[in-house]
Amino acid sequence: MMGDWLMHLFIVLLGLSGGLAVGSGLVAFLIVLDLIPRIAQIAYAYRMSIWFESAVICGSMYWTFADFMDWRLSLPKALILTIAGLMSGIFVGMLAGALTEVMNVLPILAKRMNLSDYLVGLVMAMVLGKTLGSLFDWLYFQW
Repeated sequence: MMGDWLMHLFIVLLGLSGGLAVGSGLVAFLIVLDLIPRIAQIAYAYRMSIWFESAVICGSMYWTFADFMDWRLSLPKALILTIAGLMSGIFVGMLAGALTEVMNVLPILAKRMNLSDYLVGLVMAMVLGKTLGSLFDWLYFQW
């Protein structure tokens, strides 16, 4: 009886410490690289950067509670997957765009490979490749 209680306490502490480590790493990543202000700058919405920050916090809190409390939506599965995939794709795309801008990866790559004239095509190829790859994975492997 006492061993089960200690085991459950250990699992709770392990999960809590893992969550704190991952959450702290994400926050440090967002703060050190100034990704949220950069996303606001790219979107020409710098005055509304507090909304971007609040959206990240509220989204993480909502999905944490939804996961822990096993919330279910009574909507068609295809609709839920479409909306979740769209929102996740927008978030990841904006985050990757901001990270790329912060790190100046594309201009350096284009300059070193003598592709400065083709920078728009390079970006479009990356965007289309990511989009088509994600659609292929979702439509072929998930269904």
